[in-house]
Amino acid sequence: MTDATHSPDAKAPDRVTAQDVARLAGVSQSAVSRVFTPGASASKATTAKVRAAAEQLGYRPNVLARSLITGRTRIIGLVVAYLENQFYPVALELLSRALQAKGYHVLVFMASNATEGVSEVMAELLDYQVDGIITASVAMTNDLTTRCDAAGIPVVMFNRGQADPRLSEVTSDNIAGGHAAACHLIATGHRRIAHVMGWQGASTGRDRAQGFSNALADAGLAPVAMIDGMFSRDTAAQATRDLFGAPFDSGDRPDAVFVGNDHMAFAVMDVLRFELGLDVPGEVSVVGYDDVPLASWPAYDLTTIRQPVRRMVDATVDLILGQIEGDHDPHTIRIDGTLIQRGSVRDRNNHKDKDR
Repeated sequence: MTDATHSPDAKAPDRVTAQDVARLAGVSQSAVSRVFTPGASASKATTAKVRAAAEQLGYRPNVLARSLITGRTRIIGLVVAYLENQFYPVALELLSRALQAKGYHVLVFMASNATEGVSEVMAELLDYQVDGIITASVAMTNDLTTRCDAAGIPVVMFNRGQADPRLSEVTSDNIAGGHAAACHLIATGHRRIAHVMGWQGASTGRDRAQGFSNALADAGLAPVAMIDGMFSRDTAAQATRDLFGAPFDSGDRPDAVFVGNDHMAFAVMDVLRFELGLDVPGEVSVVGYDDVPLASWPAYDLTTIRQPVRRMVDATVDLILGQIEGDHDPHTIRIDGTLIQRGSVRDRNNHKDKDR
């Protein structure tokens, strides 16, 4: 006996349509459309009836068909250069959740900061016809910006700035943050302060270094050294060996290091303690930048500048959605961070704790 469900003459079940849902729910087809359109208004009673009917019939809206009608895919591309730094997984999770809450789907792409790698990823995102692009610490070339502009796809840079009037950007106030870190070290009695900088090819690294330098100059001090750590754990570790591995007299060795992000600061602390046998903070104080989750762990207990990541994410989402809706003016947003004091800085002004 032939199973009817496998018979070559058996018909495929008809696709459930919005009209079917509307009939069962006793509402108009436009009401069904409003219920399934993010941001559209529908009463609670209508929404309940429509969703109950849709669940009973097994209805799902056709996203592709809707995108053809509206010209919107409701997809945002997120491009990030690397995830080793804990700040970026946290930021990407918050960005993804915030965009999904607004009814947008998220495509995450990895790209190196090399021009070729970014160009390939951007070309693929344009093929997906995304509604907008958010870049996290990824540089935009003039050609890429022009192509996105010509395609009508807005770009918002997250945690990175760039001297291009067509681009919007959201960062913490990195100059103020670098200044605050240096001021804290000065206020706690440090005078021989070094800086393992973030990559100087990025605005974040340059701005934090500028704030640091300005604070030292205001206090009549000069940095012991300023070394580009490239936002790399290995590079920062080697910079620490170069700074502290030399045979310093006790009065010449740096007594503090400001590090351009927490990811590097952990490497600096590990080398100081476990390779060079120096006490943190007894002999060397360390300040980082970001306040990633690991910074509060007892193993590091790192004093750091907290990036206001939730406020940065909210501002980024508002910017990208506003530009999708027609606000084409570029915006530059700087959000103040906060100094988080923990145990990696020694107060050398305390008379009980002064060097004898």
